[in-house]
Amino acid sequence: MNTFQSIIIAIIEGITEFLPVSSTAHMKFANPFLGITSTPFVDLFEIVIQLAAIASVVVIYRKKFFDFKHYSFYIKLVIAVIPALIFGAVLKKYIDAALGNLWSIAIVMVAGGVLLLFIDKFFEKAAASKSQASDQSSDQEDVTYKKSFIIGCFQVLSILFPGLSRSAATIIGGMSQHLNKKTALEFSFFLAVPTMLAASAKSSLDVYKTNPEVFDKENLLLLLIGAVVAFVVALLSVQFFMRIVQKHGFAPFGWYRIVLGLSILGLLYTQYLS
Repeated sequence: MNTFQSIIIAIIEGITEFLPVSSTAHMKFANPFLGITSTPFVDLFEIVIQLAAIASVVVIYRKKFFDFKHYSFYIKLVIAVIPALIFGAVLKKYIDAALGNLWSIAIVMVAGGVLLLFIDKFFEKAAASKSQASDQSSDQEDVTYKKSFIIGCFQVLSILFPGLSRSAATIIGGMSQHLNKKTALEFSFFLAVPTMLAASAKSSLDVYKTNPEVFDKENLLLLLIGAVVAFVVALLSVQFFMRIVQKHGFAPFGWYRIVLGLSILGLLYTQYLS
């Protein structure tokens, strides 16, 4: 991986991290086009820049994130991240294999896109049928410990099915617990911090144990460049995502996923992409 490749991948990560379109899938799809082959460093790079992009949440929501008076907020995040930590550790070999299968990732992209087309109507109908419009949560304080755990279980789906999108899974999980879009979005953003922090620490440790030469000056510089670019781009994409979802819902992202997923499947079938 060279500097140009690292910047392009970081831009893709920054744009897609908070969108329900799977940033991991986008990076895996982009790698062949950029001539990037899978190596321990590339895998580490993709995880670390995800953490950098997610760090933008800490900046944007710093008042909420560092409100130490409400310690229950941090307990909820710990509860929510536990399922992902357990399944991530137990199914590491399966996850690594799945991340290398572009066919399955593309299929999940399409399936997830179809799901997003109906998510808004489904939850609106469910809320109306139960007359819960006035009971919809509008603040993080209404995210109970039980709801936190359930949202964390939804996050596991994105681990089992690469390409599903961590943000999509957790946002849907939040809405299934009668949280409104804004609250579900914010909790999804917050949950990404401990999730990717743990993933980055685990990946870095594993690579250091098996391939310590990866951490040379050149690679560390690429990591720094990628992290900075992903962080800056993510700062902009978060605000964009919030506006689009509030105004148009998830359908636009659903159509995008379907088109991209089918395109990748077509390229794989014709062997233009391997």
